[in-house]
Amino acid sequence: MPGLQRTNATRRRLLLAPAATGVALALQPWLAAAQPAGNAKLPIGIIGSGHIGGTIGGLWVKAGHPVLFSSRHPEELKGLVTGLGSLASAGSVADAIKFGQAIFIAVPYAALPGIGRDYGTSLNGKIVLDACNAVQARDGDIAQEADRDGVGVTSQKYLTGARLVRSFNTMSYMIFAREANRPEPRMAVPIAGDDPAAVNVAQTLVRDAGFEPVVVGKLIDATRFQRGGPGYGQSVTADELRKKLSLAP
Repeated sequence: MPGLQRTNATRRRLLLAPAATGVALALQPWLAAAQPAGNAKLPIGIIGSGHIGGTIGGLWVKAGHPVLFSSRHPEELKGLVTGLGSLASAGSVADAIKFGQAIFIAVPYAALPGIGRDYGTSLNGKIVLDACNAVQARDGDIAQEADRDGVGVTSQKYLTGARLVRSFNTMSYMIFAREANRPEPRMAVPIAGDDPAAVNVAQTLVRDAGFEPVVVGKLIDATRFQRGGPGYGQSVTADELRKKLSLAP
């Protein structure tokens, strides 16, 4: 009987092994993105270190994330990174993409096709939080495309291989700076994406920046909080935003 029990136990382990391996493989992208080595927080690369990129990136540094801010002229970011301390650094766009397990992009919308063309291969498989807004007067024809097709879908078109999540596009940098980490209930930040693991990472990063994420839906649903949408420009709580967008509590 003991020998038979050992044989049956061995059979059970062999039968369960493929299932366990499948689960582990399915979880690998999330584990790789959400749990960097040791106890370090997620490294983040910033593409576009202006008002929004500098503000949100700075909030992540204060939350303990290592952040590399990028610019075509990295030397101009010296004051920003010096003021933020040792977790902040500066470099090129290529440096930011290589550094970050998550990427935050906050550039004029007309720059997206060029970024996709020049860095698309490097962005393949990367979690990218997209805060870019399409403004007709500044961005030209691509703003009409974003209005017609939806800004989330349009961003994904130009950043084809990225695991894109729309986020941090609804308010000015001054409001983000003022409202971050306020007493509960925190200000809501709507997000939308097609990749569930990427959305989970984005939710964590929104909370780390000092806000409460509200998942609105897929990238097509990002129209609900793009410029002119009902969720745009709303400095409200998560419950209030869900009511405005008729989302489930």
